[in-house]
Amino acid sequence: WSLRGPGWIGMGDPGQCPSPRAPHGSPPTLSTLTLLLLLCGYAHSQCKILRCNAEYVSSTLSLRGGGSPGALRGAGGGGRGAGGSSGLCRALRSYALCTRRTARTCRGDLAFHSAVHGIEDLMIQHNCSRQGPTAPPPARGPVLPGAGPAPPSGPAAPDPCDYAGRFARLHGRPPGFLHCASFGDPHVRSFHHHFHTCRVRGAWPLLDNDFLFVQATSSPVAPGANATATRKLTIIFKNMQECIDQKVYQAEVGNLPAAFEDGSVNGGDRPGGSSLSIRTASPGSHVEIRAAYIGTTVVVRQAAGQLSFAIRVAEDVARAFSAEQDLQLCVGGCPPSQRLSPAERGLRGALPADAARRLCKEGLPVEDAYFHSCVFDVLISGDPNFTVAARAALEDARAFLPDLEKLHLFPADAGAPLAPAALPAPLLPGLLVLWLFG
Repeated sequence: WSLRGPGWIGMGDPGQCPSPRAPHGSPPTLSTLTLLLLLCGYAHSQCKILRCNAEYVSSTLSLRGGGSPGALRGAGGGGRGAGGSSGLCRALRSYALCTRRTARTCRGDLAFHSAVHGIEDLMIQHNCSRQGPTAPPPARGPVLPGAGPAPPSGPAAPDPCDYAGRFARLHGRPPGFLHCASFGDPHVRSFHHHFHTCRVRGAWPLLDNDFLFVQATSSPVAPGANATATRKLTIIFKNMQECIDQKVYQAEVGNLPAAFEDGSVNGGDRPGGSSLSIRTASPGSHVEIRAAYIGTTVVVRQAAGQLSFAIRVAEDVARAFSAEQDLQLCVGGCPPSQRLSPAERGLRGALPADAARRLCKEGLPVEDAYFHSCVFDVLISGDPNFTVAARAALEDARAFLPDLEKLHLFPADAGAPLAPAALPAPLLPGLLVLWLFG
Protein backbone atom coordinates (compact mmCIF):
# COMPACT_ATOMS: atom_id res chain seq x y z
CA TRP A 1 0.00 0.00 0.00
CA SER A 2 2.52 2.56 -1.06
CA LEU A 3 1.55 6.22 -1.30
CA ARG A 4 4.26 7.01 -3.86
CA GLY A 5 3.18 8.74 -7.04
CA PRO A 6 -0.34 10.05 -6.47
CA GLY A 7 -0.07 9.63 -2.70
CA TRP A 8 0.55 12.03 0.16
CA ILE A 9 2.53 14.97 -1.13
CA GLY A 10 3.26 16.40 2.26
CA MET A 11 1.64 18.47 4.97
CA GLY A 12 1.90 22.06 3.85
CA ASP A 13 4.69 21.18 1.39
CA PRO A 14 3.27 20.04 -1.94
CA GLY A 15 6.66 19.24 -3.38
CA GLN A 16 8.02 16.57 -1.05
CA CYS A 17 6.99 12.92 -0.73
CA PRO A 18 7.47 11.16 2.61
CA SER A 19 8.69 7.59 2.75
CA PRO A 20 5.73 5.20 2.85
CA ARG A 21 5.38 3.17 6.04
CA ALA A 22 5.62 -0.56 5.51
CA PRO A 23 2.35 -2.09 6.73
CA HIS A 24 4.20 -4.98 8.33
CA GLY A 25 6.76 -2.80 10.09
CA SER A 26 4.97 -2.88 13.43
CA PRO A 27 2.33 -5.07 15.08
CA PRO A 28 -1.12 -4.29 13.68
CA THR A 29 -3.72 -2.67 15.87
CA LEU A 30 -6.77 -4.73 16.82
CA SER A 31 -8.94 -2.72 14.46
CA THR A 32 -6.52 -3.26 11.58
CA LEU A 33 -6.34 -6.99 12.25
CA THR A 34 -10.12 -7.19 12.44
CA LEU A 35 -10.54 -5.57 9.06
CA LEU A 36 -7.83 -7.65 7.42
CA LEU A 37 -9.45 -10.81 8.66
CA LEU A 38 -12.89 -9.71 7.53
CA LEU A 39 -11.78 -8.53 4.12
CA CYS A 40 -8.77 -10.54 2.94
CA GLY A 41 -9.85 -13.69 1.16
CA TYR A 42 -6.91 -14.28 -1.14
CA ALA A 43 -3.18 -14.37 -0.44
CA HIS A 44 -0.20 -13.87 -2.72
CA SER A 45 0.10 -16.65 -5.27
CA GLN A 46 3.31 -17.99 -3.67
CA CYS A 47 2.14 -17.52 -0.09
CA LYS A 48 0.21 -20.50 1.26
CA ILE A 49 -1.60 -18.74 4.09
CA LEU A 50 -4.95 -19.46 2.46
CA ARG A 51 -4.19 -23.18 2.66
CA CYS A 52 -3.30 -22.78 6.35
CA ASN A 53 -6.58 -20.94 6.91
CA ALA A 54 -8.55 -23.68 5.15
CA GLU A 55 -6.86 -26.46 7.12
CA TYR A 56 -7.61 -24.67 10.38
CA VAL A 57 -11.26 -24.34 9.45
CA SER A 58 -11.50 -28.02 8.52
CA SER A 59 -9.82 -29.15 11.74
CA THR A 60 -12.25 -27.13 13.89
CA LEU A 61 -15.52 -27.96 12.15
CA SER A 62 -16.36 -30.55 14.81
CA LEU A 63 -16.00 -27.90 17.53
CA ARG A 64 -18.77 -25.71 16.17
CA GLY A 65 -21.91 -25.67 18.23
CA GLY A 66 -25.08 -26.26 16.27
CA GLY A 67 -23.38 -25.36 13.01
CA SER A 68 -23.46 -21.62 13.75
CA PRO A 69 -20.46 -19.69 12.44
CA GLY A 70 -17.77 -19.19 15.03
CA ALA A 71 -19.58 -21.07 17.81
CA LEU A 72 -17.13 -23.30 19.65
CA ARG A 73 -18.08 -25.81 22.29
CA GLY A 74 -15.99 -25.33 25.39
CA ALA A 75 -14.33 -22.25 23.92
CA GLY A 76 -14.00 -20.70 27.34
CA GLY A 77 -11.64 -22.27 29.81
CA GLY A 78 -8.22 -23.86 29.90
CA GLY A 79 -6.53 -25.38 26.90
CA ARG A 80 -5.46 -28.47 28.81
CA GLY A 81 -8.90 -29.80 29.59
CA ALA A 82 -11.17 -32.06 27.63
CA GLY A 83 -13.70 -31.02 25.04
CA GLY A 84 -13.74 -28.23 22.51
CA SER A 85 -11.05 -26.06 24.09
CA SER A 86 -8.36 -28.76 23.98
CA GLY A 87 -9.40 -29.53 20.40
CA LEU A 88 -9.10 -25.85 19.58
CA CYS A 89 -5.58 -25.78 21.06
CA ARG A 90 -4.54 -28.71 18.87
CA ALA A 91 -5.94 -26.92 15.84
CA LEU A 92 -4.16 -23.69 16.77
CA ARG A 93 -0.81 -25.48 17.18
CA SER A 94 -1.28 -27.02 13.73
CA TYR A 95 -2.23 -23.61 12.36
CA ALA A 96 0.90 -22.05 13.88
CA LEU A 97 3.06 -24.84 12.45
CA CYS A 98 1.59 -24.29 8.99
CA THR A 99 2.33 -20.54 9.15
CA ARG A 100 5.93 -21.23 10.16
CA ARG A 101 6.38 -23.54 7.20
CA THR A 102 5.18 -20.93 4.76
CA ALA A 103 6.79 -17.92 6.48
CA ARG A 104 9.57 -17.43 3.93
CA THR A 105 7.25 -17.06 0.93
CA CYS A 106 4.75 -14.98 2.91
CA ARG A 107 7.18 -12.31 4.07
CA GLY A 108 5.41 -8.96 3.77
CA ASP A 109 1.96 -10.48 3.14
CA LEU A 110 -0.63 -8.63 5.23
CA ALA A 111 -3.00 -11.58 5.61
CA PHE A 112 -0.11 -13.80 6.76
CA HIS A 113 1.20 -11.40 9.40
CA SER A 114 -2.32 -10.73 10.68
CA ALA A 115 -2.97 -14.48 10.97
CA VAL A 116 0.26 -14.98 12.95
CA HIS A 117 -0.75 -12.32 15.47
CA GLY A 118 -4.32 -13.66 15.59
CA ILE A 119 -3.10 -17.18 16.38
CA GLU A 120 -0.99 -15.84 19.23
CA ASP A 121 -3.97 -13.98 20.69
CA LEU A 122 -6.21 -17.04 20.40
CA MET A 123 -3.67 -19.27 22.13
CA ILE A 124 -3.38 -16.80 25.01
CA GLN A 125 -7.16 -16.42 25.18
CA HIS A 126 -7.69 -20.18 25.49
CA ASN A 127 -4.63 -20.89 27.66
CA CYS A 128 -3.05 -23.13 25.02
CA SER A 129 0.52 -24.32 25.52
CA ARG A 130 2.91 -23.98 22.59
CA GLN A 131 4.04 -27.58 22.89
CA GLY A 132 1.60 -30.45 22.59
CA PRO A 133 -0.37 -32.56 20.16
CA THR A 134 -1.54 -31.11 16.88
CA ALA A 135 -4.71 -31.74 14.94
CA PRO A 136 -4.72 -34.66 12.47
CA PRO A 137 -4.49 -33.71 8.79
CA PRO A 138 -7.93 -32.49 7.73
CA ALA A 139 -9.97 -34.13 5.04
CA ARG A 140 -9.34 -32.17 1.87
CA GLY A 141 -12.24 -30.09 0.74
CA PRO A 142 -13.18 -26.50 -0.06
CA VAL A 143 -14.01 -24.43 2.99
CA LEU A 144 -13.29 -20.82 2.11
CA PRO A 145 -14.47 -18.54 -0.68
CA GLY A 146 -11.85 -18.75 -3.38
CA ALA A 147 -10.32 -21.97 -2.05
CA GLY A 148 -12.28 -24.29 -4.38
CA PRO A 149 -15.82 -25.25 -5.39
CA ALA A 150 -18.66 -24.38 -3.08
CA PRO A 151 -19.72 -26.80 -0.31
CA PRO A 152 -22.67 -29.00 -1.27
CA SER A 153 -24.79 -27.76 1.62
CA GLY A 154 -24.96 -25.15 4.35
CA PRO A 155 -25.45 -21.37 4.24
CA ALA A 156 -23.61 -19.44 1.56
CA ALA A 157 -20.51 -17.61 2.74
CA PRO A 158 -20.97 -13.83 3.02
CA ASP A 159 -19.50 -11.65 0.33
CA PRO A 160 -15.95 -10.83 1.49
CA CYS A 161 -16.30 -7.38 -0.11
CA ASP A 162 -19.53 -6.54 1.75
CA TYR A 163 -18.29 -5.07 5.02
CA ALA A 164 -21.75 -4.44 6.48
CA GLY A 165 -22.93 -7.99 5.70
CA ARG A 166 -19.88 -9.60 7.31
CA PHE A 167 -20.12 -7.36 10.37
CA ALA A 168 -23.82 -8.15 10.82
CA ARG A 169 -23.11 -11.87 10.55
CA LEU A 170 -20.49 -11.56 13.27
CA HIS A 171 -22.30 -9.26 15.72
CA GLY A 172 -25.96 -9.72 14.87
CA ARG A 173 -26.34 -5.97 14.33
CA PRO A 174 -25.31 -3.36 11.76
CA PRO A 175 -21.88 -1.77 12.11
CA GLY A 176 -21.39 1.61 13.73
CA PHE A 177 -20.50 4.61 11.58
CA LEU A 178 -18.75 7.95 12.01
CA HIS A 179 -19.09 11.21 10.09
CA CYS A 180 -16.56 13.89 9.18
CA ALA A 181 -16.83 16.91 6.92
CA SER A 182 -14.80 19.82 5.62
CA PHE A 183 -16.33 22.81 3.82
CA GLY A 184 -16.06 26.54 3.39
CA ASP A 185 -13.03 28.44 4.68
CA PRO A 186 -12.54 25.53 5.74
CA HIS A 187 -14.62 24.36 8.67
CA VAL A 188 -13.91 20.84 9.89
CA ARG A 189 -16.37 18.66 11.75
CA SER A 190 -14.37 15.77 13.24
CA PHE A 191 -15.57 12.25 13.92
CA HIS A 192 -16.22 13.19 17.54
CA HIS A 193 -18.00 16.46 16.85
CA HIS A 194 -15.21 18.99 17.25
CA PHE A 195 -16.05 21.91 14.96
CA HIS A 196 -13.11 24.11 13.99
CA THR A 197 -12.51 26.94 11.56
CA CYS A 198 -8.98 26.41 10.26
CA ARG A 199 -6.30 28.30 8.35
CA VAL A 200 -4.39 25.12 7.19
CA ARG A 201 -2.60 26.39 4.10
CA GLY A 202 -1.11 23.80 1.77
CA ALA A 203 -1.76 20.05 1.90
CA TRP A 204 -3.17 18.48 5.07
CA PRO A 205 -4.52 14.95 5.68
CA LEU A 206 -8.19 14.67 6.53
CA LEU A 207 -7.81 10.87 6.81
CA ASP A 208 -4.76 8.62 6.82
CA ASN A 209 -5.47 5.03 7.83
CA ASP A 210 -4.71 1.55 6.56
CA PHE A 211 -7.54 1.55 4.01
CA LEU A 212 -8.18 5.15 3.02
CA PHE A 213 -6.21 8.36 2.54
CA VAL A 214 -7.76 11.79 2.00
CA GLN A 215 -5.76 14.97 1.56
CA ALA A 216 -7.08 18.53 1.20
CA THR A 217 -4.99 21.31 -0.31
CA SER A 218 -6.03 24.83 0.65
CA SER A 219 -5.04 28.39 -0.24
CA PRO A 220 -6.14 31.82 1.03
CA VAL A 221 -9.59 33.00 0.01
CA ALA A 222 -8.08 36.41 -0.81
CA PRO A 223 -4.55 37.88 -0.89
CA GLY A 224 -3.33 38.43 2.67
CA ALA A 225 -6.31 36.67 4.26
CA ASN A 226 -5.90 34.20 7.13
CA ALA A 227 -8.96 32.25 6.01
CA THR A 228 -8.37 29.55 3.40
CA ALA A 229 -10.52 27.36 1.19
CA THR A 230 -9.97 23.85 -0.19
CA ARG A 231 -9.00 23.98 -3.84
CA LYS A 232 -7.96 20.35 -4.34
CA LEU A 233 -8.92 16.96 -2.88
CA THR A 234 -7.01 13.70 -3.29
CA ILE A 235 -8.66 10.46 -2.16
CA ILE A 236 -6.84 7.12 -2.26
CA PHE A 237 -8.72 3.85 -1.83
CA LYS A 238 -5.85 1.51 -1.01
CA ASN A 239 -5.37 -1.85 -2.64
CA MET A 240 -7.49 -4.59 -1.01
CA GLN A 241 -6.86 -8.16 -2.05
CA GLU A 242 -9.84 -9.77 -3.74
CA CYS A 243 -11.90 -6.57 -3.59
CA ILE A 244 -10.26 -3.63 -5.38
CA ASP A 245 -7.14 -2.35 -7.08
CA GLN A 246 -5.80 0.86 -5.59
CA LYS A 247 -7.86 3.73 -6.94
CA VAL A 248 -7.14 7.44 -6.80
CA TYR A 249 -9.76 10.17 -7.09
CA GLN A 250 -8.59 13.74 -7.54
CA ALA A 251 -10.77 16.84 -7.79
CA GLU A 252 -9.82 20.47 -8.25
CA VAL A 253 -11.86 23.63 -8.39
CA GLY A 254 -13.30 23.69 -11.88
CA ASN A 255 -12.76 19.96 -12.40
CA LEU A 256 -14.99 17.54 -10.50
CA PRO A 257 -14.52 14.31 -12.49
CA ALA A 258 -17.01 11.45 -12.53
CA ALA A 259 -14.26 8.81 -12.64
CA PHE A 260 -11.05 7.80 -10.94
CA GLU A 261 -7.71 9.00 -12.29
CA ASP A 262 -7.35 5.91 -14.50
CA GLY A 263 -10.73 6.61 -16.11
CA SER A 264 -12.54 3.75 -14.35
CA VAL A 265 -15.75 4.06 -12.35
CA ASN A 266 -15.30 0.98 -10.13
CA GLY A 267 -12.67 -0.97 -8.22
CA GLY A 268 -11.27 -2.83 -11.20
CA ASP A 269 -11.40 -6.40 -12.48
CA ARG A 270 -11.08 -8.24 -9.17
CA PRO A 271 -14.07 -10.33 -7.99
CA GLY A 272 -15.19 -7.54 -5.67
CA GLY A 273 -14.49 -4.67 -8.04
CA SER A 274 -18.10 -3.53 -7.95
CA SER A 275 -17.80 -2.90 -4.20
CA LEU A 276 -16.20 0.45 -5.11
CA SER A 277 -18.19 2.73 -7.39
CA ILE A 278 -18.43 6.37 -8.33
CA ARG A 279 -21.38 8.33 -9.68
CA THR A 280 -22.28 11.91 -10.48
CA ALA A 281 -25.29 13.23 -8.59
CA SER A 282 -25.04 16.66 -10.21
CA PRO A 283 -22.48 17.22 -13.00
CA GLY A 284 -19.73 19.60 -11.95
CA SER A 285 -20.99 20.06 -8.41
CA HIS A 286 -21.69 16.75 -6.64
CA VAL A 287 -19.92 13.37 -6.84
CA GLU A 288 -20.58 10.35 -4.62
CA ILE A 289 -18.19 7.42 -4.09
CA ARG A 290 -19.37 4.22 -2.40
CA ALA A 291 -16.86 1.76 -0.96
CA ALA A 292 -18.99 -1.14 0.31
CA TYR A 293 -15.93 -3.27 1.06
CA ILE A 294 -15.00 -0.88 3.91
CA GLY A 295 -18.50 0.39 4.74
CA THR A 296 -17.76 3.91 3.49
CA THR A 297 -19.50 6.62 1.46
CA VAL A 298 -17.76 9.81 0.35
CA VAL A 299 -19.36 12.96 -1.05
CA VAL A 300 -17.37 15.66 -2.85
CA ARG A 301 -19.08 18.94 -3.74
CA GLN A 302 -18.07 22.16 -5.47
CA ALA A 303 -19.59 25.56 -4.70
CA ALA A 304 -18.34 29.15 -4.42
CA GLY A 305 -14.91 28.28 -5.79
CA GLN A 306 -14.14 25.72 -3.10
CA LEU A 307 -14.45 21.96 -2.58
CA SER A 308 -16.38 20.31 0.23
CA PHE A 309 -15.81 16.82 1.59
CA ALA A 310 -18.12 14.59 3.64
CA ILE A 311 -17.71 10.97 4.68
CA ARG A 312 -19.66 8.25 6.43
CA VAL A 313 -17.20 5.54 7.43
CA ALA A 314 -17.36 2.35 9.48
CA GLU A 315 -15.92 2.83 12.96
CA ASP A 316 -13.37 0.03 12.56
CA VAL A 317 -12.07 1.56 9.35
CA ALA A 318 -11.73 5.01 10.94
CA ARG A 319 -9.74 3.49 13.80
CA ALA A 320 -7.35 1.43 11.66
CA PHE A 321 -4.31 3.67 12.00
CA SER A 322 -1.05 3.67 13.90
CA ALA A 323 0.61 6.28 16.11
CA GLU A 324 2.55 7.51 13.09
CA GLN A 325 -0.73 8.39 11.38
CA ASP A 326 -2.16 10.50 14.21
CA LEU A 327 -2.32 13.80 12.28
CA GLN A 328 -5.77 13.55 10.70
CA LEU A 329 -8.17 16.48 10.75
CA CYS A 330 -11.15 14.12 10.80
CA VAL A 331 -9.77 12.45 13.93
CA GLY A 332 -8.57 15.29 16.13
CA GLY A 333 -9.80 18.38 14.33
CA CYS A 334 -7.40 21.15 13.39
CA PRO A 335 -4.22 21.48 15.46
CA PRO A 336 -4.51 24.41 17.92
CA SER A 337 -1.94 26.44 15.98
CA GLN A 338 -4.10 26.18 12.86
CA ARG A 339 -7.42 27.24 14.37
CA LEU A 340 -8.72 30.74 13.73
CA SER A 341 -9.26 32.56 16.99
CA PRO A 342 -12.55 34.33 17.82
CA ALA A 343 -10.80 37.65 17.19
CA GLU A 344 -9.71 36.53 13.72
CA ARG A 345 -13.20 35.22 12.95
CA GLY A 346 -14.71 38.55 14.02
CA LEU A 347 -12.73 40.77 11.62
CA ARG A 348 -14.55 43.17 9.31
CA GLY A 349 -15.48 41.44 6.08
CA ALA A 350 -16.50 42.20 2.53
CA LEU A 351 -20.20 42.36 3.51
CA PRO A 352 -21.95 43.88 6.52
CA ALA A 353 -22.54 41.32 9.25
CA ASP A 354 -26.32 41.86 9.18
CA ALA A 355 -26.42 41.14 5.45
CA ALA A 356 -24.39 37.95 5.87
CA ARG A 357 -26.63 36.75 8.71
CA ARG A 358 -29.74 37.44 6.65
CA LEU A 359 -28.43 35.47 3.66
CA CYS A 360 -27.49 32.48 5.82
CA LYS A 361 -30.70 32.54 7.83
CA GLU A 362 -32.75 31.83 4.71
CA GLY A 363 -31.36 28.29 4.39
CA LEU A 364 -30.10 27.67 7.93
CA PRO A 365 -32.79 28.71 10.40
CA VAL A 366 -31.03 27.10 13.40
CA GLU A 367 -28.14 29.27 14.61
CA ASP A 368 -25.74 26.37 15.07
CA ALA A 369 -22.15 25.81 13.94
CA TYR A 370 -23.24 25.51 10.30
CA PHE A 371 -25.06 28.84 10.47
CA HIS A 372 -22.11 30.64 12.10
CA SER A 373 -19.73 29.06 9.57
CA CYS A 374 -21.93 30.32 6.77
CA VAL A 375 -21.96 33.85 8.21
CA PHE A 376 -18.16 33.84 8.50
CA ASP A 377 -17.67 32.60 4.95
CA VAL A 378 -20.10 35.07 3.38
CA LEU A 379 -18.78 37.91 5.54
CA ILE A 380 -15.12 37.33 4.61
CA SER A 381 -15.58 36.42 0.95
CA GLY A 382 -18.54 38.62 0.07
CA ASP A 383 -19.84 35.67 -1.98
CA PRO A 384 -23.45 34.63 -1.22
CA ASN A 385 -22.76 31.24 -2.87
CA PHE A 386 -21.01 30.14 0.32
CA THR A 387 -24.49 29.63 1.77
CA VAL A 388 -24.83 26.69 -0.65
CA ALA A 389 -21.73 24.99 0.80
CA ALA A 390 -22.94 25.34 4.38
CA ARG A 391 -26.45 24.06 3.57
CA ALA A 392 -25.04 21.09 1.67
CA ALA A 393 -22.71 20.24 4.58
CA LEU A 394 -25.69 20.23 6.93
CA GLU A 395 -27.66 17.96 4.60
CA ASP A 396 -24.72 15.57 4.31
CA ALA A 397 -24.52 15.44 8.10
CA ARG A 398 -28.25 14.75 8.26
CA ALA A 399 -27.80 11.83 5.85
CA PHE A 400 -24.61 10.43 7.39
CA LEU A 401 -24.85 10.93 11.14
CA PRO A 402 -26.04 7.83 13.01
CA ASP A 403 -27.38 10.04 15.83
CA LEU A 404 -29.39 13.00 14.58
CA GLU A 405 -29.48 14.48 18.07
CA LYS A 406 -25.89 15.54 17.31
CA LEU A 407 -26.78 17.16 14.00
CA HIS A 408 -26.73 20.72 15.33
CA LEU A 409 -23.53 21.66 17.12
CA PHE A 410 -23.22 24.78 19.25
CA PRO A 411 -20.17 26.57 20.68
CA ALA A 412 -20.39 24.67 23.99
CA ASP A 413 -20.30 21.26 22.27
CA ALA A 414 -17.11 19.21 22.58
CA GLY A 415 -15.94 15.65 22.02
CA ALA A 416 -13.07 13.29 22.72
CA PRO A 417 -10.48 12.49 20.05
CA LEU A 418 -10.61 9.10 18.41
CA ALA A 419 -8.15 6.46 19.61
CA PRO A 420 -6.41 4.26 17.01
CA ALA A 421 -7.14 0.92 18.69
CA ALA A 422 -10.62 1.00 20.17
CA LEU A 423 -11.87 -2.57 19.80
CA PRO A 424 -11.79 -4.42 23.12
CA ALA A 425 -9.32 -7.29 23.12
CA PRO A 426 -11.85 -10.05 23.98
CA LEU A 427 -13.57 -9.49 20.63
CA LEU A 428 -10.49 -10.38 18.60
CA PRO A 429 -10.53 -14.19 18.87
CA GLY A 430 -14.17 -14.32 17.85
CA LEU A 431 -13.42 -12.10 14.87
CA LEU A 432 -10.59 -14.36 13.73
CA VAL A 433 -12.66 -17.52 14.12
CA LEU A 434 -15.67 -16.08 12.35
CA TRP A 435 -13.62 -14.88 9.39
CA LEU A 436 -12.03 -18.26 9.03
CA PHE A 437 -15.38 -20.01 9.24
CA GLY A 438 -16.57 -17.68 6.41
